[in-house]
Amino acid sequence: MTAPTGTSDSVTTVYKVSGMSCGHCEGAVSGEIGEIPGVSSVKAVASTGEVTVVSEAALDEEAVRAAVDEAGFELVGRA
Repeated sequence: MTAPTGTSDSVTTVYKVSGMSCGHCEGAVSGEIGEIPGVSSVKAVASTGEVTVVSEAALDEEAVRAAVDEAGFELVGRA
């Protein structure tokens, strides 16, 4: 498990999400996580199950879990 990294301007965290299998899945997860306040970018990769999130500050993992659940997938945890 890796800790969030970043500069004083942003924090980058990589999460593992199970169930993504295509570009539509990536878009659904990215869209929901992108709605969390403070998130500046999201990149989901279905082939690895990794979602890289850049935010202003460390995110509450439960907020990320709720967003992933809303998209129809399961947050495994941090990569």
